[in-house]
Amino acid sequence: MELTCYVHPSWAPRLRPATPKRDWMDATPESFAYRCLPLAIANAHGWEIGSPCGFRARWNGGKGADAVELQFDTDASAHHRPVSLFGAGTITFHVEGLFRTSPGWNLWVGGPPNAAKHGLAPLAGVIETDWSPYTFTMNWRFTRAREWVRFEEDEPFCFLFPVQRGVLDEVRPVIRPLADAPELDSAFSQWSASRDAFQEHVRRTQPTAPADKWQKLYYRGVDPNGEPGAADHESKLRLSSFASQDTVPRCPVRGKAAKPMPASPLLAERKPAPRMPLYAGPALDADVMAMTLRNIGFEASRAAPPQQTLPGLPTRLLVSQHATMPMGPAATQAGMRSTARQAWLARVDERQRALSPAPRSIPRLSAPSPEAFLDLFYATGRPVVLEGLAASWPAARDWTSQRLAERIGNTPITFQGGRNAASDFELAKDRHTQMMPFDRYIAEVTSGDGGNDAYITAYNSEANQKAFAPLQRDVGWIPYLTGRPGMLWIGPAGTFTPLHHDLTNNLLVQIVGTKRLHLLPPGETDKLANTRHVFSDVHDIEDPAAIRRFPMAASAQRMVVDLAPGDALFIPVGWWHQVRSLSFSVMLTYTDFVWPNDAYSDFPVNAEA
Repeated sequence: MELTCYVHPSWAPRLRPATPKRDWMDATPESFAYRCLPLAIANAHGWEIGSPCGFRARWNGGKGADAVELQFDTDASAHHRPVSLFGAGTITFHVEGLFRTSPGWNLWVGGPPNAAKHGLAPLAGVIETDWSPYTFTMNWRFTRAREWVRFEEDEPFCFLFPVQRGVLDEVRPVIRPLADAPELDSAFSQWSASRDAFQEHVRRTQPTAPADKWQKLYYRGVDPNGEPGAADHESKLRLSSFASQDTVPRCPVRGKAAKPMPASPLLAERKPAPRMPLYAGPALDADVMAMTLRNIGFEASRAAPPQQTLPGLPTRLLVSQHATMPMGPAATQAGMRSTARQAWLARVDERQRALSPAPRSIPRLSAPSPEAFLDLFYATGRPVVLEGLAASWPAARDWTSQRLAERIGNTPITFQGGRNAASDFELAKDRHTQMMPFDRYIAEVTSGDGGNDAYITAYNSEANQKAFAPLQRDVGWIPYLTGRPGMLWIGPAGTFTPLHHDLTNNLLVQIVGTKRLHLLPPGETDKLANTRHVFSDVHDIEDPAAIRRFPMAASAQRMVVDLAPGDALFIPVGWWHQVRSLSFSVMLTYTDFVWPNDAYSDFPVNAEA
């Protein structure tokens, strides 16, 4: 599609991509008006032309051209001023350009959307610009007599965008009962219920963060199940500038040099193409961004020892890579210095973090955009709770132990059993792998007081993939992931995963019940008796007996997260964590991020493992 503006040597139209910003939208509490995506898209849905001068106008109520009085700023060029030309309470701007569109395309021309002026309204027109050799004017009509209305210099007076001719003639509109479209009816009902539930949640919890006060389904371009809607959903328009715009002279004004044309705010926001599959999601607003930066405790980079490192992995595991290598006295002394300095850096880091509670907390946000998630959490290795990420999924609404048993029936599944008989059940998973019909498994784990003896874990996910395939339709889409099925964890209250760190970044999505997690940053590794692979000998950071055996663990910085249904937790690679179910629980874990997630590929060999 081509759009060309031909200019006479004396013409200088102030053409630019329209901005989505509006002063009145900025002034709404928490700028909430921008949550209405259709409003913001309409604002930027074309190009605008700025007024060549500042002026004010007043209409006395008469019908003639002389019924409008115009007063111009002293430096306004007479050649470029708007005029009262047609009467009937109108003022006329001359549009300095002959526009050409591709064959079959018109231009819709009017005033900037959602930018009302008190006492004056824009008139709109549709022009066949694929053939017409005629210029057009932009007209505004007074709606109130005897009141002054002002235009600032460069304030948009005209807004235009192409429309295809003949399309409306081909439209065959009909009205039908919603019941004629069962899928649409179901989706609407589901959205309506989720909307009511969300509003009740907001009313009950009174969230303070602006991003927690709106649901964002349409903004994110997903249906009530969290599935993507249109593949080309747009949450921001990125219109091109007119190619020769920078070489066109500004409208001359008497008495001063022409001002440089201000950059379009929309263009100023443009960034390189995202490093992920296309996803049009909302960016973090300023309040959420500020809160996030406070909570995740960004600090200056610290010196690192001159060795090959893995982001987010503990130093002692890196050092262990060389544990079996012969070392001379000089090398041993250098290694001791390096270890001493690392310990010093850890002490300094601990003292710095003790100055404020913020670095010792985990932020809780409504799901940020993929770009913001990458920049603030994934790339920096910072955990975050994503509140309500799965709240709209059918799984979060419908799954219970009984319904799951009915859905899967007596299909055989594998699980981890006999865990109470051995403290090393996580190190010897194959020894604990057992099989039974799923409905019997559910009956057994829900019949007593719970416990850790039987647990369907991620280790069983490959074997159980076919059995649990019918549940996949109840799981929504997550914009940070490639779309592979998650790994199910199903177990009673009391199931426990001991203290360890993973070799991948993980996203935990809680569907049913509540889990409590203790998280410790990688810098606490030296306090956690890490002698076997990725596990801590402490085993349970809440166990007083374990703390007596490993007293250094008592001073380790840790954070506690209670993960409720519908919430998700991002755990970066190398972060220590243990997990305990507080009730019957169903959780999904994901590692298929759209960004690299292969720290395991060069994990250093631990001689003690």
